[in-house]
Amino acid sequence: MAQRSRRSAPPSVPAAPRRSPAQLAEVRDRVRDLIEPVLNKAGYDLEDLGVRQVGRRHQLRVTVDGDGGVNLDTIADLSRAVADALDAAEESGEEIVPGEYQLEVSSPGVDRPLTLPRHWRRAVGRLVAVKIHGDPTAKDSAHKTDKQVTGRVLAADETSVTLELAEKKSVTTQAYALDRLGPGRVQIEFNRLDEISDDDLEEIADSDDGVDEEVDEEDVEEQ
Repeated sequence: MAQRSRRSAPPSVPAAPRRSPAQLAEVRDRVRDLIEPVLNKAGYDLEDLGVRQVGRRHQLRVTVDGDGGVNLDTIADLSRAVADALDAAEESGEEIVPGEYQLEVSSPGVDRPLTLPRHWRRAVGRLVAVKIHGDPTAKDSAHKTDKQVTGRVLAADETSVTLELAEKKSVTTQAYALDRLGPGRVQIEFNRLDEISDDDLEEIADSDDGVDEEVDEEDVEEQ
């Protein structure tokens, strides 16, 4: 994760008035409209954008991802690109973020749900847990009910996901329409830890500690 601060105010400046959720949402929308084209031009996707107010500062949490993954050097480059875009907008007289702000750019954690076609495409080769919704048109009643499965993603496109499933001592390959799949969750395989980034390993360790992060009710997160 890369962090940058901009427009630092003197310590004597009082904290800014607390902004409402609607005002924070407006800030988020302005930031998203500005930085998403910057990230897309660099070949990456804006996966999530969170805006919260901490004292006089606004905290911008930007999550990015790409088909080849995102390493620390890429995070640093994208952080500079986003900061430069915010600075350029400020210099032109356009207010994107009122007052000073702190920018954090990071990649998605291992617990990010797989919901979009690109999420599933980037999970090819990974073991995932997912709920498969029943097919109401199926003749077999067993296929009409929802079921939870764990399988390996073999392929994914804009409309379907192919899973390799191990059930009853046999291995089957099945393609499912994307709209039949609930949010998928990548499963940690400890024999493949070399495929997990250092940031993800730290996240796993933090979750094992059982410490929950307190969330401000006035934080605004884009899902």
